[in-house]
Amino acid sequence: MNILTTLLAVTDSLSKSKDSLLSGGLVPDKIMTKISAFDGKELSTSLIETLTKWGLKLISAVLVFLIGRWIIRRLKNFLVKVLAKKEYDAALSNFLVSVVNAVLIVLLIIIIIGILGIPTTSLSALVAAFGIAIGMALSGALQNFAGGVMILIFRPFRTKDYIEANGFAGTVIKVNITTTTLLTPDNKEIIIPNGSLINGNIINYSSTGTRRITWDISIAYGDDVEQAKKVLDKLFAGDKRIIDTPEKPYAVLSSLSDSAIIISARAWTKSSDYWSLLFDMNEKIYKEFPKNNLNFPFPQMDVTISNPSELNK
Repeated sequence: MNILTTLLAVTDSLSKSKDSLLSGGLVPDKIMTKISAFDGKELSTSLIETLTKWGLKLISAVLVFLIGRWIIRRLKNFLVKVLAKKEYDAALSNFLVSVVNAVLIVLLIIIIIGILGIPTTSLSALVAAFGIAIGMALSGALQNFAGGVMILIFRPFRTKDYIEANGFAGTVIKVNITTTTLLTPDNKEIIIPNGSLINGNIINYSSTGTRRITWDISIAYGDDVEQAKKVLDKLFAGDKRIIDTPEKPYAVLSSLSDSAIIISARAWTKSSDYWSLLFDMNEKIYKEFPKNNLNFPFPQMDVTISNPSELNK
């Protein structure tokens, strides 16, 4: 109200000044014509309308900003709860929340600019062009980034899983947004870009918690196959690392090769016991089979000489 009162006082003063100029004959006729056309009341009305219009826009923009910020906060809290319930990785959760928050704030700013009457077409085109330029410049990095997001969302593997991918095998020790780090059995770190990792084949040996081991054992022709099966059954029964689910251990005659009979033995164990059981059972088989008259043949060739006298020539 103080501003409007001041404006009215100023316009009244200008009107009085105009009247004094007209009555005093102090200005030329051309300027006098322009002065006589001046109306202070019209000026004050126009100023009041302009201020009222912009004031309403400004109030509307402030209200939209406050309501928008409240909605964004609620959406952020809701997203945080959903991600926590789904047990997503903390790095992925923080990243997704930050991206959603940034996008919503940009949209809110564009809406506020539109309410104020400022054209948003040029601004939207500038933002789109900026995004395209960044995408083209960082195409490789964005591919790895997208791969990291997919890995953290779909979880084909987790930390401490033993996997094989891109020609490498090892235990997953770290999953970042752009790379995955494996630790090989001989204690070497291998860093694989997530883009190539998600686009290739991944073998996860730890996802189910159990693994099957197969031993292919060669015995000589003429050896007792049933005796070999009994020895293997005894060895399997005496090792607590062998489990009966999803299948009990067994041994079969799997093939007849050129110089040996192949006995295939299969047993299930926990993924954590895979290597220790494999190596220990190899040693036990090597020791127990000869004790039971079961021989391990090796490739050999029989040469028959039809005419020994030809050797002396």
